[in-house]
Amino acid sequence: MLDIKIFRENPDLVQQGLRKRGMDDGVVELVLKLDAQRRELLTEVEALKSTRNKVSREIGLMKDKSERQVKIDEMRKVGDEIGRLDDNLSQVEEELYSVMSGIPNIPDDTTPVGEDESDNVVLKNVGEKPSFDFTPLPHWDLGPRLEILNFEQGAKITGSRFYVLSGAGARLQRALISWMLDLHIRQGYVEKYTPFMVRKQTMFVSGQLPKFEDNLYRDHEEDLWFIPTSEVTLNGLHMDEILEETNLPIRYTAYTPCFRREKMSAGRDVRGIKRGHQFDKVEMFTICKVENSEREFEKMLADAEQTVAELELTYRVSQLCSGDISFHASRTYDIEVWSPGCGEWLEVSSISIASDFQARRANIRYREEGGKNKYFLSTLNGSGLGLPRALAAVLENYQQADGSVIVPRILHPWMGGIEVINSG
Repeated sequence: MLDIKIFRENPDLVQQGLRKRGMDDGVVELVLKLDAQRRELLTEVEALKSTRNKVSREIGLMKDKSERQVKIDEMRKVGDEIGRLDDNLSQVEEELYSVMSGIPNIPDDTTPVGEDESDNVVLKNVGEKPSFDFTPLPHWDLGPRLEILNFEQGAKITGSRFYVLSGAGARLQRALISWMLDLHIRQGYVEKYTPFMVRKQTMFVSGQLPKFEDNLYRDHEEDLWFIPTSEVTLNGLHMDEILEETNLPIRYTAYTPCFRREKMSAGRDVRGIKRGHQFDKVEMFTICKVENSEREFEKMLADAEQTVAELELTYRVSQLCSGDISFHASRTYDIEVWSPGCGEWLEVSSISIASDFQARRANIRYREEGGKNKYFLSTLNGSGLGLPRALAAVLENYQQADGSVIVPRILHPWMGGIEVINSG
């Protein structure tokens, strides 16, 4: 959530940010109107309460009963007016909070202006696209031939866009998860195992609600929400807490399954395991002082790149434009790996700065060392990596002419002696 001071002191900045995102900027005027109403009502209420307190003290000193009763009757009317104003104030505050909670973060000055992913900017390419002396298969053909990926079973037990991994395929997925967690621990992140379902408030403070409600799965009876990413739970760990400056930065990593309706992917190529309603992901999450956001962003990006590099995959880094960054982000870099069977770049990681946007919603602050002042923190999140696409890229890049798949060397310790995946 944005600081109300930005609307008061620099409304043009918010309007420009919304226009960069391709959104209507008229909501800024509504915020300013509601904020003015709120402050006016608050001033009235505080003045009346001050008068009531003053007169109440005077009443206590009065000896004339008739005069005292007159004052008591007057204060009763003042109390009724205070009650009416308090009700109006609560309504205005609720409306203001509701409107502000639907306003996204302001794009960073370095974020290129654009409408959608076609306007994203490729910053660098690392490695050469692999060449084959045969036609590489896409993973949706390769996996079933190796009997490690079954779409029919997934559809039978659940529905479309679900699948079942078997044998070496399931083990390869588990190896990727274990290796990535161990790598991020070495990089300085603390591993967390968190719930896969959260309360509505936890979803709200991460910025998933109310914006993406239609894209989330929910248990209506208990009002619990299935997480679309462990960023939600990692951000929620310190809701309503005041952290000590000496403990910053805080870096977490976690594995979770993720659940999304993927309504936004309508019209996209959804073959294979590129886009599903359930998928695994290893996440990185950092909480730091706002002024250290840039340094932590560079670290997280480097850590994600290392993950891809150690898998020896060709990749590129792109900066997302203002129309493609997520609701809570001010800047985002994507890491995409080349998948030769699909013949396309697959996004396996997004690294984003949220600045103090999520921390304000979650009320996460820190106390400066040796002082009493408290400040909101900055949060950053990044995939390290998203499993379906990372798995697809490994299968397609390491496939051989005979239809087998070589297991990347870095994963051998987690594969129980399996170095080559063959059919049967």
